[in-house]
Amino acid sequence: MDWEIYVVESKGGAIACMMLSLLCLGTWPALMSLLERRGRLPQHTYLDYSITNFLAAIFFAFVFGGISGSPPEAPSFITQLTQIQDNWPSVLFAMAGGVGLSVGNLATQYALAFVGLSVTEVTTASITVVIGTTVNYFLDNRLNRAEVLFSGVGCFLVAVCLGSALHSSNSADIEAKLGRVSGDCNTVNHEEHQRLFGVEEEEEVEMECAKEGTAAFLIALEDTRSIKVFGKSMVVGLGITFFAGLSFSLFSPLFNLATNDQWHTLIQGVPKLIIYTAFFYFSLSCFVIAVALNVRFLYKPVLDSPRSSFRGYLNDWNGRGWALLAGLICGFGNGLQFMGGQAAGYAASDAVQFTQL
Repeated sequence: MDWEIYVVESKGGAIACMMLSLLCLGTWPALMSLLERRGRLPQHTYLDYSITNFLAAIFFAFVFGGISGSPPEAPSFITQLTQIQDNWPSVLFAMAGGVGLSVGNLATQYALAFVGLSVTEVTTASITVVIGTTVNYFLDNRLNRAEVLFSGVGCFLVAVCLGSALHSSNSADIEAKLGRVSGDCNTVNHEEHQRLFGVEEEEEVEMECAKEGTAAFLIALEDTRSIKVFGKSMVVGLGITFFAGLSFSLFSPLFNLATNDQWHTLIQGVPKLIIYTAFFYFSLSCFVIAVALNVRFLYKPVLDSPRSSFRGYLNDWNGRGWALLAGLICGFGNGLQFMGGQAAGYAASDAVQFTQL
């Protein structure tokens, strides 16, 4: 039985894809942040996330990419897998984009702990749009209206500045609330403990029992979370956040090059990659990089994260369902963004990052 490629061609279809992508891409970071705050190691979370993220790409490839019965100018996913000797330049662009996404996601894990969900997502998304949309606008041969597109880019640029200012304000507020409490939260005297928590030092305090935003809540959160951030420099958190944003800004333009071949790297007559083939290679490289780095981080963690092992990861079922769900949601969000981008232009589809604002 023939199974043809599904292509989004109408503006309405493109808008629908981008709206669904908005919902997906705005959800998964909150799940990752929640798990870190509950004490799950980021290495464990990201390994689970990577599995379902890649499975989402496989789903798109087989369900929407067709198996057979496609015309020669737009071969099916399976057909293009056998043509790698001809379309390898586009494959490399797609895989390079996956590396950018994987490194950006990896940095985001730690940025979420250091600067919080709101600052991380606003800043990284804004950098992604400012750089990625500008590059895609020219790659798309100025397909979208510049006055509309770059008005939005300007708003995102302002958001970068506001996000940095917000983190600075939050850091000052935390220092003021903690007062005499030391950076490592281990030297709180008896009177201070009673003032903060209303209980004796020997009694265990749960984060849910403290009022959100208070010094008691901040200390209880620090005791619970997997990445300890008290006493760390504000510059570290912002540095990780900006690095994540720069990494994210690469993946959409590279995917654009993979599917549209604006630099004419393919030999004449070789079909361009359909988005589902490009998405498969994109997600494959993202998966490989994520697994390689996080397995290494299990044994040699960074930023004072706890050490673990592969056996420890396999036995850690606390929050695994949420991590797997986050990967699936992100994978569908990326796939829908690319489907919308093929129809409406990748510069316009970058607007799905608006969900972070």
